[in-house]
Amino acid sequence: MFRTGPRNLITDVAGLRVGNASDARLKSGVTTIVCDEPAVAGVQILGGAPGTRETDLLEPHNSIEAIHAVVLSGGSAYGLDAASGVQAALRENGIGVEVGGFRVPIVPAAILFDLRNGGDKDWGRYPPYRDLGYEAAQAVGIDFPLGTVGAGTGALSSGLKGGLGSASTMLDSGVTIGALAAVNPTGSVTIARSRHFWAAPFEIGDEFGGLGYPAPMPADAKRILLKFRDKHVGGNTTIAVIATDALLTKAAAKRLAISAHDGFVRAIWPTHTPADGDLVFALATGKSGIELAPNDAIELYAAAGATMARAISRGVFAATPADGDLFPVWSSR
Repeated sequence: MFRTGPRNLITDVAGLRVGNASDARLKSGVTTIVCDEPAVAGVQILGGAPGTRETDLLEPHNSIEAIHAVVLSGGSAYGLDAASGVQAALRENGIGVEVGGFRVPIVPAAILFDLRNGGDKDWGRYPPYRDLGYEAAQAVGIDFPLGTVGAGTGALSSGLKGGLGSASTMLDSGVTIGALAAVNPTGSVTIARSRHFWAAPFEIGDEFGGLGYPAPMPADAKRILLKFRDKHVGGNTTIAVIATDALLTKAAAKRLAISAHDGFVRAIWPTHTPADGDLVFALATGKSGIELAPNDAIELYAAAGATMARAISRGVFAATPADGDLFPVWSSR
């Protein structure tokens, strides 16, 4: 039986802190996860339109073994600047890998497209994401809000505002796993236009409404409901982090990222399309000191998908309304 951690946030995984920076006028923002100590990391990209920084170094055959932070940002390609702001904050604190007498913080990043969401994007010569990244890194802690905040500030799903979601699971093995997602898919997280979430079977308690599946299932449940039905079909993406305190190799961390994509499939219909840049980073802090036996490892990978599905749903569930919104929030249904 899965149970949540004490906060039901990714920060239930020991060794991680999360910070957010939001700009309500811009309808965009940045979320960063800072590792107390360098963490083993991996990545898996399954969407057709990703935007990333420093993801190649996470492949198991490449030399960097651990990273210092991960950044999720709005702003499309402009948002990749956010990682520079986080990197600057870490460097000020002497954090980074030593290379030839210099400290270089390793900060992979991914972006989502929230340019077309009603916010004012007339920012002048340079976009604000570097400063937002620096602000987010300065704000890290173990408690943080969900919904319309950070990288989820301007997120949209099909028919509803998206948002920033998180969840955690404590396993019988003694290991904790957590997920963080900025939810901005082209598809829908609810069944048809109902209040019921696709991820309902994985819900713990009433963390995203406790409604279960509708009975009977709507006749149009399998209808494909996209965010925008016009020639501009791009501009989506759910970007996420799955994390654990287990001891993992880089190859095992990549496998964890792959498994967490199962949560996208359980929570969003459709997902992993050519119009989405769907990506999952994986982090392993090793703080539990537990190296999992084969059967326990299977439970970890199963929990990765379930925890991610819950985090995605909680991001939409927690969204709040703001001036100029294009879509309503879930609570208004």
